[in-house]
Amino acid sequence: MLDYKFIKDNLEAVKANIANRFMQADAEMVVALYDKRNGFIVEIDEQRRLRNENAAKMKGPMDQAARQALIEEGKKIKEEISRLESEAEETLKLLDMEGSKIPNMAHPDAPVGKEDKDNTEIARFGEPTKFPFKAKDHVELMEALDLVDFETAARVSGSKFYYLKNEAVLLEMALTRYALDILQKHGFTLTITPDIAREEILEGTGFNPRGAESNIYALEGTGTCLIGTAEIPLGGYYAGQIVDFSKGPILMAGVSHCFRREAGAAGQYSKGLYRVHQFTKIEMFAFTRAEDSDAMHMKLREIEEEIFRSLGIPFRVVDTCTGDLGAPAYRKFDLEAWMPGRGDEGDWGEITSTSNCTDFQARRLGIRYKNDEGKNVIAHTLNGTAIAISRGLISVIENGQQEDGSIRIPEKLVPYCGFEKIGPR
Repeated sequence: MLDYKFIKDNLEAVKANIANRFMQADAEMVVALYDKRNGFIVEIDEQRRLRNENAAKMKGPMDQAARQALIEEGKKIKEEISRLESEAEETLKLLDMEGSKIPNMAHPDAPVGKEDKDNTEIARFGEPTKFPFKAKDHVELMEALDLVDFETAARVSGSKFYYLKNEAVLLEMALTRYALDILQKHGFTLTITPDIAREEILEGTGFNPRGAESNIYALEGTGTCLIGTAEIPLGGYYAGQIVDFSKGPILMAGVSHCFRREAGAAGQYSKGLYRVHQFTKIEMFAFTRAEDSDAMHMKLREIEEEIFRSLGIPFRVVDTCTGDLGAPAYRKFDLEAWMPGRGDEGDWGEITSTSNCTDFQARRLGIRYKNDEGKNVIAHTLNGTAIAISRGLISVIENGQQEDGSIRIPEKLVPYCGFEKIGPR
C-alpha cells in the first residue's frame, strides 16, 4: 500500500498511475478520508487536553456544586472522546479499504500499455528452435510417452488438474533440485513453505483473497487461503518485525505448491500444463534497504536467466507494461521461453517473472529496518520465479523433442534425473 501522505502530496501523479495501469481506484476519496481521519485525531487530542485540565482542577479546594459541575463536564468530555474515537476508527477502516485499491507507482521506464503486446523486449538469449519436422506440443508428446494423464485428473479433481507419470515425475524433481542448487550457491536460505496463509498476509502482499475476481482459493470459515505463490508466505515471514540488514539483504527461496482458480482462462495458449489450478514453483524473495532494491531486482533477473541459459532453452526478456504489472509491482521483467508447439508455428510463453515491489508490501505487513541514522524505515521487498515447474516442463519437453517422438533432456539435468532421453514405450 502507498503512504497516504505521499498520495495527498502527489495526487495527480497517483491518479495518472492508476489510469496507466487500467485499474479502478479513487485517489481523491483516499485523500478526503485521510484528511478526515487526521481531523479526528486533532479533535481527540484537544478533548484529551481538556480532560487533563478538568482532572487537574478537581485536585484543588472547591465547594460541592463546583466539584459536581467538573464531574459532569468530565463525563461529557469522556463521551465526546469515545464518539470521536469510534468515528476515527470507522474512517480508518474506509481509508484502508479504499487505499488498498491504489496500486504501487510504476517505474518511469515501464512501458505504458494494457496487454502482453505492449510489453517491450529488452534481451534475447538463443534463437527459436527449428526442427526438420512439424513440431508437436507438450500435450501430444507427453500423452504419447505416458508422462501425463489429464483425463483421469479431470474425473478425480476437475479440469486443469493433472497426474504426472513415469519419467515426468523424476524430471519435475530434477528441475526442482537443479534450481535449488543454483539458489543456494547465490546465498538464498532454502525453505519449503506452508501451502496455506492467513487472509491478512495475502492482503499485505497485495493479493485479493475474496470476491469474484479473486484468483485465490479461500478456505471457508477459517480466515485462510491456499497460496497462489510462495511469495505470500515468504513475504509474511517477517511481518510485524524489524529486520537486520547489517549483513546485507535477506534472501529466501521457497518451494511450494501453488493453487490458482484461473477463472475464465481458456484458449489454445492455456492448454495442457501452461495454465493449471495446481503446480509446483520455486520462488525467490528478497528483503532489502530502499537504496538496494533496484540492484537486487537485476540480480533476481540474472539468476532466472542463468537457470534457463544453462538448460539451453531459448528465451527473451520483456519489460512488463503498466497494465500487466499487478498492483504491488513497481517494475516487472518476464522471461518468455520459446515453445515450439505453441500455436501453429511456435511462440513465446511466459516462464518466470521478477518484480520490485519497493515498500508497497512491507508497509502493510509492517516490515521495517533501522537506517544509518537509527530511524525505523519501511523495507523493500522483491520476488522472482526461479522456476515454475509446469512451464519449465513445457519448455524442456517441446524444445527437446525428436522426430521419433522422444525427448532429449538438457545436459545439466541428466545427473539429477538419471537419464538423457525419454523414448517411446
